[in-house]
Amino acid sequence: MSVTPSTDPARPDKYLSCISFDYGLRRIGVAVGNESLHTARPLAVVTNNNGTPDWAAIDKLVSTWQPAYLVLGWPLTLDGNEQAICTQIKGFAKRLRSRFSVEVHFTDERFSSIAAQDQIRQMRSSGQRRKRTQKGDIDSVAAAIILESWFARELNTQ
Repeated sequence: MSVTPSTDPARPDKYLSCISFDYGLRRIGVAVGNESLHTARPLAVVTNNNGTPDWAAIDKLVSTWQPAYLVLGWPLTLDGNEQAICTQIKGFAKRLRSRFSVEVHFTDERFSSIAAQDQIRQMRSSGQRRKRTQKGDIDSVAAAIILESWFARELNTQ
């Protein structure tokens, strides 16, 4: 999958933002990134109750950041098979597409939560982060890692 740069003159390519999601059954980690810098940062955690995300919170994030596209983590097993939650993620992606009329991309998210835990642990030990981790911290950091890995895989191949 590749991304076509924006042709909107009011929105130069260097300012393209995108939002990524680390979908979970109780929480959805959200991150925002800059396509030209290939960087992302944790943004928020949205609740997900019985497969019903907090759409008001997602609407607000999308309205604020006006992303050029959305990226969802695609959970695969170690041998590359889809996990059971992929069915729910497909439904979430379908709702995102229809709700916001924005391209939705998927990327392998294996090890993103482990990488997020490691990153938080390193930041705490260096004093860059508070000692206590909130429930959603790992989810939003994982969303940032997912987005940066998507940048590395997809945008570097253009």
